[in-house]
Amino acid sequence: MRIATGDEYKTTCTTRYGLYEFLVMPFNLTNTSTTFCNLINDVLYDFLDNFVVLYLNDIVICNRGMKDHIIHFSKVLNRLREYELYVKRKKNIS
Repeated sequence: MRIATGDEYKTTCTTRYGLYEFLVMPFNLTNTSTTFCNLINDVLYDFLDNFVVLYLNDIVICNRGMKDHIIHFSKVLNRLREYELYVKRKKNIS
């Protein structure tokens, strides 16, 4: 469903690359996309572009091998735990 022309700014979230605006309605999210983008950008700021990429409501951890994966995954989970944030169990299975 297309967002009404002129109302796109209402869905804006800030990323390290600039502003992101939805052009279509993000279903299953109610006023959370902007909050999530901003919060996770702040929490994982020093990991971004090193081994973490944020895409809308997903945290993607990129690795060269299993050893790096274990280290990076642990760093992300520990950082989330510091901020009392939790991962949905079914989301961390890839």
